[in-house]
Amino acid sequence: MRVVICGAGAIGASAAYFLARRGVAVTVVERTAVACAASGKAGGFLALDWNDGTAVEQLARRSFELHAQLAEELDGDWGYRRMTTYGGFAGFGAIGRNDSDLGWLSPEVTVSRPLGSPDTTAQVHPGRYTAAMMRAAETHGAALRIGTVSGLTRADDAVTGVLVDGETLAADAVVIAMGPWSILAGAWLPVPPVFGLKGHSLVFDTGGEVPAEALFLECRERNGAVQTPEIFPRPDGTTYVCAISSEAPLPLDPVTVAPDRGVSERLQAMCRGLSPALAKAKVLAAQACYRPIVRAGLPLIDAVPGVSGAYVATGHSVWGMLNAPATGEAMAELILDGQARTVDLTPFDPGRLRRLHSAR
Repeated sequence: MRVVICGAGAIGASAAYFLARRGVAVTVVERTAVACAASGKAGGFLALDWNDGTAVEQLARRSFELHAQLAEELDGDWGYRRMTTYGGFAGFGAIGRNDSDLGWLSPEVTVSRPLGSPDTTAQVHPGRYTAAMMRAAETHGAALRIGTVSGLTRADDAVTGVLVDGETLAADAVVIAMGPWSILAGAWLPVPPVFGLKGHSLVFDTGGEVPAEALFLECRERNGAVQTPEIFPRPDGTTYVCAISSEAPLPLDPVTVAPDRGVSERLQAMCRGLSPALAKAKVLAAQACYRPIVRAGLPLIDAVPGVSGAYVATGHSVWGMLNAPATGEAMAELILDGQARTVDLTPFDPGRLRRLHSAR
């Protein structure tokens, strides 16, 4: 069986791995490079139970388990580790003080509560995880093709191939996993629109000063704006901080994505007030990415209605890195067995939403 996956982010690479290890001939097509968009610039935070009580609960719990299994089975060098996670606030005056044991924070930061323990929260380095999954897929025979997808070929109501740079790649099945750029597939398939929400981040060189403690804050800037920075120290001696979203238009090419004017400076100023370790650390990267959003708030993971051999896996919003392994596993089961066994994909059926009209 020949499967073409459009998109070499965390979702596409995970699907490629689970398909290839079952003997499928997989080709992953990516416009620029593996993990060139959000999968290379996300935080990589993982939570076992933060989606409990929602339609994503089963997917998230299975994926949290898979992350630990994959890190052990593949001897993964992608920064997987368990973390303790806290919530708090800063910039609101004398509301409280940092009386916790988090000595790397400024005194004005109030750590108000624990949010997760090493049993329930963890992390990966997103770019390294995605690249490792792609390499693992290649060891099972998968291939990476750099090129631009411009459409699909069909015979009646079945997919027969993917158009890449003017060439047709024959396929028995096609998976659309292009993050927010999956909206382009609306010209080829009856799928709902996927949008991009822009987020900004900084990566600091903090060495060993910040322990494995993730932090979710509510923070008021000097201009009065309230932001929600997330801080994730990594085992490689860097610390990732993200905050400040915008609705800037999604560019056609992921390579052109850049921070909005002045936002990186605002975020760095915020970080200086949160931690002495961040205040003195060198900024290694000032970056931005687009998270894929579906209007109903749930991802699209299932067969495309009315087109045999067409599948979609996108729209995971902030939980793309968490849910990548279970999404890839479920897609492999769906394509090869006719039904996902490990996760119920019913809530993620693209047929539940109004499709994007191809003329748009």
